[in-house]
Formats: sequence, structure tokens, C-alpha cells
Amino acid sequence: MNPTTSIASRVVAVVSIGLLSACTNEAASFDPDQPAGPALATATTGNGAPSGTHYTLNIIGVSHAKNANMDGLGGHVIFVDLGSRKPAEPVSTKIMLNQSASAGEFAVLDKDGTDGLARFSLPAPGTYTVWARALGTPGGQAKMTTCAEDIADNLDGGLESGEICSTQFEAFVRGTKADQFRDVTFNLTHIVLPAGSDAALACASTTVSLFNACLEGYFWKYDNNGLKLLQVRFYTNSNPV
Repeated sequence: MNPTTSIASRVVAVVSIGLLSACTNEAASFDPDQPAGPALATATTGNGAPSGTHYTLNIIGVSHAKNANMDGLGGHVIFVDLGSRKPAEPVSTKIMLNQSASAGEFAVLDKDGTDGLARFSLPAPGTYTVWARALGTPGGQAKMTTCAEDIADNLDGGLESGEICSTQFEAFVRGTKADQFRDVTFNLTHIVLPAGSDAALACASTTVSLFNACLEGYFWKYDNNGLKLLQVRFYTNSNPV
């Protein structure tokens, strides 16, 4: 055999082995089910909610009123009337909202809403996001609207009085498949007012943030049509969203 030919053959063989090894390593390191890098990473969990520490509020629909001793502090639960699954026959519960003394503080102050009134404490908006999903038996639905009882200091009744509710709301429907969390921060922390209304003129804006001093008696109006469980989570801004 020609010595030159033998040397060339050995070089080709070494190069081929190197290329094959490189291709094999590349194939072994590629996983189509894994993110390709930080740019494709996600901060959400499998149920659609952000990852990280959070406070969970469970709004539970029940068909019978709770006993009187159910009033008062209630951990992470608020009971409301279940209502009927007929859309035209909702049962409304006022979940009155108190402003927390410090950021990141959430608490149920009155968990029995079956008498029409419950109470929850949370910080002013801007330090957290709100996520929610419908759970329980398929078929139920509920609507949640941020409202206020009146314009602040409207003692003479000269302006509009009574409930002042946002023109926007969140609707939750329990389907046959597992529901995913979605971001409901804006509608559960703001009231959107009709342009030109007394409340909009008093607040000098058609968008009023929760606990703005121009309105008083903030609450969530919870209209239930057979939804057995609404799960609401509050994530502070220090967590990924």
C-alpha cells in the first residue's frame, strides 16, 4: 500500500469519528420537551398560576346557611349562598373590603357570607397581583364585581347614592375540564365608572383604584349561579408573575 494513501485514510477516519462523536453528543443533549434557554423559561405553574408564595382565598358556595358561630375570623375561607344554576337567578353576597395596615397582609375577617355579608382585608393595589379559577362540580358560574357603597362624605344625598359598581367584572364558569388560573388583578382592584357620572366627576377619573378616598364602603359583589368553589390567589410583586 502506498504510504501516502495509508496516512490519508487514517486522517479521514479520525475526522469521521470526531464528527460522529460531536453529532451523537448534540443529539443526546437536545430535549424538545425542555426550554432551549432562559428566554423560553416560564414563571407559571401547570395550572396557569405564577410560581411563588401566595395567599389563597377560597369562596365556597353552600346550599344552607351556616350557624351563627361561623361568624368572625375564618382562616382562608368565605362561605356564600350557592344559588341556582339558572343564569337569571343569581344570589348576591357583599364581601366588604377593609384596607390592611401593612403590605402583604391578607385576612378573612368574617367568613359567613350566607347572611349576605362577609368581610375580607387586603392591602391597597400595586403591591400584588390577583389570580382566580373556578373549581367544584361542573356547571356552576359566578360573577365578581368591585363596588363601593357611596361617594365619600355624601351625607346630604345631593349626588347619586347607593351601590356604585364597576362597569367591568370577572365571570367564572366551571366547565368539564380543569379550569386554569387567570390574572384578574385589574377588575378586582378597580372600579370603572361611566364617563360624566357623579362618581366619575367626584373622583376626577373614570377609573378608581381600590380604597381611593373619593369613594367609601368598598366591596366585591359576588353573584353566584351554582359555583361551589372559586379559588383566588394573591401574589406579591416580589414573586415572578
